Amino acid sequence: MTQGPNRFLDDFAKLMTDAAGVAQGARREVETAFRAQAERFLADMDVVAREDHEVVKEMAVRALDRVEELEQRVEALERALSAEPKTAAKKSAKDAG
Repeated sequence: MTQGPNRFLDDFAKLMTDAAGVAQGARREVETAFRAQAERFLADMDVVAREDHEVVKEMAVRALDRVEELEQRVEALERALSAEPKTAAKKSAKDAG
């Protein structure tokens, strides 16, 4: 009868090990199903990938820098154009005099 309790404990340990393996497999299946469902949900929402977001963000920063650059050039050209008639008027006044 000394083998009775030992055998019972061995069988119980084996059963628990098998149950843990089954639980681990079920956990993996649930994780996979959840991940697939989350990906489908995000795809339906048209959520943009981080990489795409970063690329567009960089493009926007460059575009804003270029706009500032062009605004400064336009202002400089406008100043130059507004200064030209005054210098032309002074020259014609000197020529007339």
